Amino acid sequence: MKVRNRSSRTPLGRQRVIAAALTIADQEGLDAVSMRRLGQELGVEAMSLYKHVASKEDILEGIVDLAVSEIEAPEPGAPWKPALRARCRSAHQVLLKHRWATQLIVSRANVGPAMLRYVDRTLGCLRGAGFTYAMADHAWNALDNHVYGFTLQQLNFPFQPEEYAAAAAQFLPQLSRAEFPHLYALSEQVIAGEHSGLHDFELGLTLILDGLERLLRASRRATGKTRRRDPG
Repeated sequence: MKVRNRSSRTPLGRQRVIAAALTIADQEGLDAVSMRRLGQELGVEAMSLYKHVASKEDILEGIVDLAVSEIEAPEPGAPWKPALRARCRSAHQVLLKHRWATQLIVSRANVGPAMLRYVDRTLGCLRGAGFTYAMADHAWNALDNHVYGFTLQQLNFPFQPEEYAAAAAQFLPQLSRAEFPHLYALSEQVIAGEHSGLHDFELGLTLILDGLERLLRASRRATGKTRRRDPG
């Protein structure tokens, strides 16, 4: 889908160029982001954009950081489990909105100001709860691996939720009940409507957060420290 030309009296600057690039990426896909396409969107010659952005790589870094700025970062002093749950939910929703963003985030070093603030707030939340820096680093990455992996799967899974039962029914004759008894039984439950087959973002998130809480408790016991449990 083409984005309508939006020439404006607003002075052309980096912020406006990056915002236009994000709109193109959202509506047309990442491959559509080019200097020529941006020039069309902004009503200027493509070469004039180089006064504000260095290259397409610079633009990609800019739109990733702009997308990340929409994610809810933990507030200083907030209880760690609810804050990190809200952060991960927010990240998942933002990345579903900007379908191109997850792949860019996981495939490059992102050091824009929004990303740095997002990561620093996350580490600060974990440190405030009592995690060591090493533990906080592992915890942050475990949470992000869940968010990014779940988001990529949801965006690329070949079936819609309402198609799961029909897909399972089509797949079942290819399975040997004797060789794959558990997969066969699960497929039967999906076909019969006894199990939706839906992937559960919250379940994975809860397992990780509860596991981190147990790790934190064990660390406190080892060091003789105790702290009241935050509500989950």
